[in-house]
Amino acid sequence: MSNPIELYYWPTPNGWKISIMLEECGLPYNVHMVNIGKGDQFKSDFLKISPNNKMPAIIDPDGPDGKPISIFESGAILQYLGRKTGKFYPQDERARVLVDEWLFWQMAGFGPMLGQTHHFRVYAPEKVPYAIERYTNETNRLYGVLNKRLADNKFVAGDYSIADMAIVGWAKLWERQGQNIEDFPHVKRWLEDVLARPAVQKGLALSEASREANNMQDPAVQAVLFGQKAR
Repeated sequence: MSNPIELYYWPTPNGWKISIMLEECGLPYNVHMVNIGKGDQFKSDFLKISPNNKMPAIIDPDGPDGKPISIFESGAILQYLGRKTGKFYPQDERARVLVDEWLFWQMAGFGPMLGQTHHFRVYAPEKVPYAIERYTNETNRLYGVLNKRLADNKFVAGDYSIADMAIVGWAKLWERQGQNIEDFPHVKRWLEDVLARPAVQKGLALSEASREANNMQDPAVQAVLFGQKAR
């Protein structure tokens, strides 16, 4: 058995991507909680692994040359684990490009836009109507893109893959994004299928109680998360 992956994690849509992948692959791992509400992401030891002061990150003690390797950015971690295990990331180039397209779609659009929607609809200390409308509308457009894709595909890139793992943690929060899942029946069907997977359920449940550890309305927590100031 390989040595455990060291996972630096907090239960958010980005953190869930990696906990889901590790569970799907059956890889052993140790969890290091990075409390983003208290500023753990700014600690010097973590910055050596993730210089962008964002989680998740991993250290694989059994790197490609037999030496430890650290990786930050959730998309890069998913690709690495896919290559390492040969699972959920096809070796055929055409199939891999298709997975990459939808993974990058999530990384560049679906995640950031939905994150801004969360911020302005739920967390912002003052309501900004223009921002709420702008990001809610863009979120709606992105759900439409996903719905169209899933009309003819069981999963976003054909077979179940790291692209689905990247998207599901964000898509399951559709209600707080001001969306009606009934408007996107193919996304609804896909969500039900993906969320029914035991490994997805385990990945989403990892340290779930910690999500309540931070009062998101606390100005001190908001200063850390949104002002990038360590406490």
